[in-house]
This record gives sequence, C-alpha cells and structure tokens, in this order.
Amino acid sequence: MQRTLFLSRGARPAGGPPRRPAPGRARFLAVLGAVVVGAALLTAALFLLLGGAAGPGTAGSTGSPAGTAGGGSAASDRDVDQVIAQMVSVFENGTPEVQYAYVEDLDDGRGYTAGRAGFCTSCGDLLTVVKGYTARVPDNPLAGYVPALTDLAAAYDDSTRKLDGFADAWRTAADDPVFRQVQDQVTEALYVAPARTLADANGIRSALGLAILVDTAVEHGTQNGPDGLPALVQQTDTDVGGSPADGIDEIEWLRDFLDIRRATLENPSSSDTSEVWSESVGRVDALDALLDAGNLDLATPFTVNPWGEPQTITG
Repeated sequence: MQRTLFLSRGARPAGGPPRRPAPGRARFLAVLGAVVVGAALLTAALFLLLGGAAGPGTAGSTGSPAGTAGGGSAASDRDVDQVIAQMVSVFENGTPEVQYAYVEDLDDGRGYTAGRAGFCTSCGDLLTVVKGYTARVPDNPLAGYVPALTDLAAAYDDSTRKLDGFADAWRTAADDPVFRQVQDQVTEALYVAPARTLADANGIRSALGLAILVDTAVEHGTQNGPDGLPALVQQTDTDVGGSPADGIDEIEWLRDFLDIRRATLENPSSSDTSEVWSESVGRVDALDALLDAGNLDLATPFTVNPWGEPQTITG
C-alpha cells in the first residue's frame, strides 16, 4: 500500500537570508512489515550504499544542444552534479553550501527535518539514511535511534518525544565523511537518478535541463501523482507535441516545462500545499533566468536569485 502526502517545510536561514516558507515536497511511503519506506527506492538506495553507484560528481550526458553563453567555465561531466547540488541547496536552504548538518523540528507535521535533502523522521527517507549509515558504521551517534525512527516512519508520526538528543547526534554524525557520503547516495537514489532517467528517456541533453528536472524531483517528488515530476514531463510532452527525443527543440521544451511547473506550484492538486508552493515560484524564475541567459552548460561561476539575495554557484 502506498500513500502520498503533501506537507510543508519551513525554510531555515543560512548565511543571513530571511526566513521564508519553503515548498512542500511530495513524499511517498510503502508499508512493508513494520517499516514504512518506498520499497523500490529503498532497494535502490541500499544498492548505492553498498557501492553500486558512482560517487558525487558523476553525471549523465550533459552535452549542450546550443553551447554556452556567458564566458564562464563549462561544467564538465565530472563536476556538474556538484553544480546542481549547490543550486538545489540555494533553492532549499538559501546557501550554495550543502547542508549536511542541518536539523530542526519545524512543527510542520514531519518531525525532524534534516540533512542536504530535507530528510524527515516521519517520512521514511531519514530512516533510510540512518540505516544506511549504520550498516557501514555500526558504532555511530545515530544507531541507537533506529528502533524509534522505524516506529515513527511506520506510523507516519511527527512526534519527537522519543528522539531526545537526536539533533545533537545528527550534527555530530555530519562531521563524518561517511555520513555525508550516505546522504549524497540516498539523495542520488531518491531524486537525482529518477530525474536523470527521465532526462535520458526524453532526450534532455543539457546540464541545465538535468538541473531543472533534479530540482523538480526534490520539490515535487518522483511519484506518479498529478504534481510529481513524471506527470509534469508527460504534460510537457503533450503540450509541445513530443520531447527532444522526438525532435522537439530542447529549449522550447524546457521553457514549456517550467511554465507547467509554475502553474502547478500556483495551483497544486492538494490544497495542503497551496500556500507554500505558491510562494516557491522564485526557484522556477531563477531557472528561467539561466535559460534566458543561454547557460545550458551551467558554466561557472554564475548566480541564482530565487529569494532576493543573489547566490554564486562555483561548482
């Protein structure tokens, strides 16, 4: 049985940006025994955690269909993932520095929100991170929380009463490169890999095109709901009469995709996300600005300005 819930996440200030409502993200959970996690995604994540994935910085095909404007240094295959990670961090956290140590109870119905992708204790993805880390480093500050995290995920419970000391333990664990690697790999499994698969299937070749799909996956989720990434891709294909794989101009396709994403943020299928999603259109505007600038290769350095304070992406 699979459930999809749309929940809001408040923003966390980073480096001085004002506190803002951040977008809700579609979360999906599969009930399997006593543990609630996306079964297929958990399998993929564990495969990656056991060494089946390339490390951060390995990208899929990123050749630009129209070259690079702006005179910067084009993001290569080996570093484009880092460029995209910095972009998403700006959109999610207001800073290009990836926030592995971030942890906070935002009182948003999701328990603790933590780490680079906003993993949460009631959603199952944070449990996936902690279990993956514990499999590699059994004696770690978070290992003792696995039973409580399992119960919370199974019940979709946002309570933190069984998690005394958890925030400090998360911050301590974030000093460990292995823990940061686990966060990278789970983010890859849950969000980046599905976006890359859709990019490849639809003939999206540019680094910016991949970044647009990855950011959409992080905010909208990759489930098959009406507001998820796959649905937005399908709507775009229908709207423009195909995909770049069918010969449609990639820039035209990406512009239409961003228009559809903006419309979805302004009018989501779930009223629970209406307010927070409508306030998140700045990230779409920032991606549109990069498209207008012709920076299809994500040549660095460049700036993004979703929330009123330009942030520089260096890769």
